[in-house]
Amino acid sequence: MTSSLELFRTVEGEIATLMADHRERREHWYHHEVVPWELGRNYVDEPWDESQCTLSPEVRTALHVNLLTEDNLPYYHARLATCFPADSPMANWGRLWTAEEGQHAIAMRSYLLVSRNCNPKELEDERMTVVERGWRTALEDPIDIFVYTSAQELATRISHRNAGAHADDETAFNLMKKIAADENHHFIFYKGVVTAMLKEDPSQVITSMWRTLADFEMPGTTIPRFVRRSIGMAKLGIYNLRIHADKVVSPLLREWQIDQLGGLTADAAEAQDNLMELPSKLIEAAELFEARMEKTERRSSRTSA
Repeated sequence: MTSSLELFRTVEGEIATLMADHRERREHWYHHEVVPWELGRNYVDEPWDESQCTLSPEVRTALHVNLLTEDNLPYYHARLATCFPADSPMANWGRLWTAEEGQHAIAMRSYLLVSRNCNPKELEDERMTVVERGWRTALEDPIDIFVYTSAQELATRISHRNAGAHADDETAFNLMKKIAADENHHFIFYKGVVTAMLKEDPSQVITSMWRTLADFEMPGTTIPRFVRRSIGMAKLGIYNLRIHADKVVSPLLREWQIDQLGGLTADAAEAQDNLMELPSKLIEAAELFEARMEKTERRSSRTSA
């Protein structure tokens, strides 16, 4: 079996092609043309108050969490930069990806501040907290990183798009639609790299898939009150286990035709079986979560009555 780095080297030509395709496919956009600057007021002369918000608390929380997740971009860039050789096309991709991702946080923060749909002091204090806490990951293997980023970019696309759809605000919808489109282009790139690797060494890649997807978590867990906030996002339908199973894991398994792969090693064949069972296990966990939430809401309704 080839090493992960050797396998990565065999698909560098495909990586360069995928990057060129990305440049041609993605529509470049400017956040200054989307943000409604005319709504801006002086925060010193007119301090922020929650009564000024136009979005629901749940949607504001979703945008707040999504923004803070984007704010940790320096750590994501560092992970890519230190995992791949400096002379590989991934070095070029990492810089391009970082430049594109950087606009997402700038655009979201500009919108929230101009529209007064965030507590500006809380947002800045939490940005400082999140960046100081950093982001650490056990991902070291190059294959694991490509599998993870495939799932993560797809999940982020869905979360951003759903946040905009629930906003009941045309500007927020259009902004999050543009950001989600970028995430989709990034997803196509990473998914394509994994596809190329699968053709070269399916056993090694499928083992990585099980290792990575079985214990997948989004990179925003260092955000203050993340669990409570993510529960609110889950209840609203912005992102939850059911969405993760139906819109991320299942489509990836179909896209990579995991059930059709043959000639695998014993370990890889076991990983294949585990992967095919993963969506149903996630749905079971989602049903348990939904039942608990429903029970909590019934109890709360009885108490308030």
